Amino acid sequence: MLARYALCLVHLCAAIRDQAWPLRALRRGRERGQAYVFEFQVWRAAVLVGALAASGGAFASTKHLAPIPTATLALMESKGVSAASPILMRAYKKEGEIEVWKKGDDGRFVRLKTFPICRWSGQLGPKTVQGDRQVPEGFYAVTPAQLNPNSSYHLSFDIGYPNAYDRLYGGSGAFLMVHGACSSSGCFAMTNSGVSEIYAIVREAFAAGQAAFQFQSFPFRMTAENLAKHRSDQHIAFWRQLKEGSDRFEATGEEPVVGVASGRYAFAPSADPAKESLVKARRAREDAAVAALSRKKPAVTVTYLDGGMHKSFQAQMKRGTLRDVSQPQALAEAGREVVVGGAPEQPAKLADAKATDAKPSEAKAADTKTADGKAAAKRGAAKAAAVPTNAPAPTPERPFYQRVLDAFSPTPASAGPAPASAGGRT
Repeated sequence: MLARYALCLVHLCAAIRDQAWPLRALRRGRERGQAYVFEFQVWRAAVLVGALAASGGAFASTKHLAPIPTATLALMESKGVSAASPILMRAYKKEGEIEVWKKGDDGRFVRLKTFPICRWSGQLGPKTVQGDRQVPEGFYAVTPAQLNPNSSYHLSFDIGYPNAYDRLYGGSGAFLMVHGACSSSGCFAMTNSGVSEIYAIVREAFAAGQAAFQFQSFPFRMTAENLAKHRSDQHIAFWRQLKEGSDRFEATGEEPVVGVASGRYAFAPSADPAKESLVKARRAREDAAVAALSRKKPAVTVTYLDGGMHKSFQAQMKRGTLRDVSQPQALAEAGREVVVGGAPEQPAKLADAKATDAKPSEAKAADTKTADGKAAAKRGAAKAAAVPTNAPAPTPERPFYQRVLDAFSPTPASAGPAPASAGGRT
């Protein structure tokens, strides 16, 4: 606010300075006609001051008009897209990244650039109520009306929470943004330089006629390995829905058409049967991979006190070059994986299949080994059962010369074995 009024004052002083000579002439009683010109200029400056103050400083800054960096424009050209090409964004909380994608002439989206997230808050999982500090997860739409060039966090745009799915489950809250700085309370904080470039890319796509772009927000990259690792999480059913939409995008390169049906996300099939076949094939491969990995690796949970940040910003924090970070003390344990499940289950069918495919001699040897193993296990169990859990440690065998001496010095019959702590001596 002070900067806005200072700018207004500069305009007024400039007008007075430029017209100072008529004032001197007026005082000397000469060139009175110029006095009216001077008076007009002062009034014009005063009106400008009032207009600037009333407009809230809309004309005080042109930060929202910053051009797309030359290097990014060159990158677009190398990928066969332009500043006018439609965009799509994908955010990954655990990895701390937002990807910007551009639509090519063939209708497929190509990844243009990945921006590191300086700060996000909350835990992995969807936002449900206002004030929970959660960053939303799901599929959202961003329109030109959601851009804010006068943001308190440099520049920003609202991602569109709550959507139809969120509202169905009573989701509350608003103004969940992608913005500058490195402070988050349910938002993606990208630093001022990061959001400035993203904002410029969005602005040019809208200027070229794109009515809205899709913003996909995920807890982590929707890989089979991640789904298997997080299979015990309370949000796994929801995340499987997100993976379905993610797989559709990965298979076709097209923006998924998202809706809500029967209480879950629903995705319209592709108009091209060949592309829909690609989707089904990918879904089958991913489901099989999740099942296989679930048998090999334990389930984990990821610990967060209050969100995380990209590893590049973590390095800057250690060097002391990153300032004004929200909840810095919460980042010490961010992203630590903790095993929550037992040993992975080994499918019995796998052993049966190997026995069936083996040669007769190998199968017989395997049966013999199995029988021997079972017998050894029984003997071991019986041996373990024969020794009480509270039995003292066995007395070590006495040397031969001590046993000879003991023969001439018999121990009283009432004497029992020495305590283990006595080393077996009597």
